[in-house]
Amino acid sequence: MILVNGSDNDHIELSDRGFQYGDGLFETIAVRNGKPVCFDRHLARLKDGCERLYIPFPGAELLTLESRQLVQQTTDSVLKIILTRGSGGRGYRQPDTVNTTRVLSLHPFPEYPSSYKETGIITRFCNTRLGTNPSLAGIKHLNRLEQVMARAEWSDPSIQEGIMLDINGYVIEGTMTNLFYVKNNRLYTSPIDQSGIAGIIRSIIMQVSSSYGYPVIVHNFTKEQLLSADELFLTNSIVGIWPVRQLEETFFDKGLITQRIQAMLTQFYNETIKDDF
Repeated sequence: MILVNGSDNDHIELSDRGFQYGDGLFETIAVRNGKPVCFDRHLARLKDGCERLYIPFPGAELLTLESRQLVQQTTDSVLKIILTRGSGGRGYRQPDTVNTTRVLSLHPFPEYPSSYKETGIITRFCNTRLGTNPSLAGIKHLNRLEQVMARAEWSDPSIQEGIMLDINGYVIEGTMTNLFYVKNNRLYTSPIDQSGIAGIIRSIIMQVSSSYGYPVIVHNFTKEQLLSADELFLTNSIVGIWPVRQLEETFFDKGLITQRIQAMLTQFYNETIKDDF
């Protein structure tokens, strides 16, 4: 089912700036037992993105109402929310009055092997680099060509994710995930102030891991530093946490800290999901 500006249809105007220029934002939200997980956090990031791009935010109340229309008919699925600047304007110039387009859609929840969470996945480095742009870093805007090009680099089904560097040679994230690594019992991740997406699961881990004795250290690091890590795991809102068991020719164990972070995230879900929607 798809809702476009609250109506049950699957058409938008060809003049819509989301189609014309990628002028918009999106959120991809896990739905478990009929409830969107971390829904408030997704709406907060969407609102922040709208403010940064000067797109009028439709309001949490309206988006919640329309989301409920969709998820009431499902148990486990994926809810996608797209907001664009709507139609109008000559060329890149935006219209004087912006009427935000809302597209909400529901999709089957992807079924991944349990081994991805239990023993980890195989990954590779991508040749495609992320450009740097502080004004766009962190938000989930619709311009995702760098990720599209990076994901096109491999077709081997045994490889589940690709790791992306920026143009300065620093490791940033996966094509669809954020990245953490463990070295000498310390937890590290990349800064997202120049490129990359500030993921919801990333934010949860950074918020609560300190109480478990693992404050996250944010710093720039190279692929050589990453390959020397003791543990490595990837995160996003759909998969949760995937340990990495192999990156290129380097193998990793699913270590104790990764296991504890996985348990921490499960506990966080259990404590919050009942009140989240």
